[in-house]
Amino acid sequence: MSLTVGNMVLNPPVFLAPMAGITDLPFRQLVAGFGAGLVVSEMVASQEMVQAKPGVRERAELGFGVENTAVQLAARDVYWASEAARMVEANGARMIDINMGCPARKVVGGLSGSALMRDPDHALALIQAIVGAVKIPVTLKTRLGWDDNSLNAPDLARRAQDAGVQLVTIHGRTRCQFYKGQADWAAIRAVRDAVTIPLIANGDIISPQTARTAMQRSGAQGVMVGRGAGGQPWLLAQIASDVFGTPAPAIPKGQALVDLVAGHYEASLGFYGQHLGARVIRKHLGWYMDHAQTPPDLRREVLSGRDPAGVIALLPRALGVERQAA
Repeated sequence: MSLTVGNMVLNPPVFLAPMAGITDLPFRQLVAGFGAGLVVSEMVASQEMVQAKPGVRERAELGFGVENTAVQLAARDVYWASEAARMVEANGARMIDINMGCPARKVVGGLSGSALMRDPDHALALIQAIVGAVKIPVTLKTRLGWDDNSLNAPDLARRAQDAGVQLVTIHGRTRCQFYKGQADWAAIRAVRDAVTIPLIANGDIISPQTARTAMQRSGAQGVMVGRGAGGQPWLLAQIASDVFGTPAPAIPKGQALVDLVAGHYEASLGFYGQHLGARVIRKHLGWYMDHAQTPPDLRREVLSGRDPAGVIALLPRALGVERQAA
C-alpha cells in the first residue's frame, strides 16, 4: 500500500516522527536506509529558520533535495511562517509538515505547537499562509486536542484540509497528557470521519502488532513511529513488512550490529563535531544498550567515554557480542 501526497509517493505508509534531539540527520539516514515511507526533520522554528539562528538549518538539512523527507515547521506568526516555507522550498524541500502537536512548555509558551489547538482560527491562518506560500505538499501533525474538554482535532483537520493540507497525522493524546498514559487510537477515528485526505496514527506504536491495532481502531491508512525506533532503526521496516508486506529487513546481529552502532556513533561525531556529537549520541547508545541488556558498569563506561576509539572498542562487549562468545 502506498499514499500519494502531491507528487510524492509515500511507500510504505510507515513514517518516522520528528523528535527534537533524536531524529537528526545521522539517525534519519539510518532509518531511511532500512526502509521508511517518510522521515521528518526535527521541528524548526520558522523565525529562527529565516534568521539563520545557529544549528537551526542543520536540523532541517535532510529535507533539502532528498526524496521522501519533510521539513517540519513550527510557527506562531503568519509572516515568519510563510517566509520560512518559501525558504525551505527554495532550498529543495520536497514537503513541509506543520507542527501543531508539540506539548513542550517552551514551545507552548511561545504560542506555537499544541498551543494552537486553543486558537483554531489563528492555527488556520498559519496553515493558509504556509500552503499559500509554496507549491510543494503541506501536511499537518497535531493531537486530539488541548485537553479532554476540547477534543477539536476533527474540526481542525477538516479546516486544514479545506485550506489545502494534503495529509494529517494525529497523536492519540491531548496536549495536557504530554506522553503519559496510553495513546487513544480509537479517538483518532473522529478525524477519519471528518476528512478525506490520508490520515496517519501516532503514539505508542512500538511493534507490528501495535501498528495494526492503531490502524484498526483509528481507521488510519498508516502509522508514524516515534520513541519506539530508539535503538532499533530497523523497526519501521519491520512494521512495514508485517503490516504491508514489504520485504523484511535484515536485522543486524553480532558484528553487524556493532558495525551499525559504530557507524552511527562516527556519523554523529562527523555531523556535529566531536564534542557535541559525543553528547548527542549518548541517548542513542543508551537505547542500543537497553536492547542488549548491557551490564550497568559497562554501560557507564561507554556513556562516559571521551575517546572515540576507546568507545568503539567497548561496543562488542557492550552489545553482547563478546559476552555471547564467552
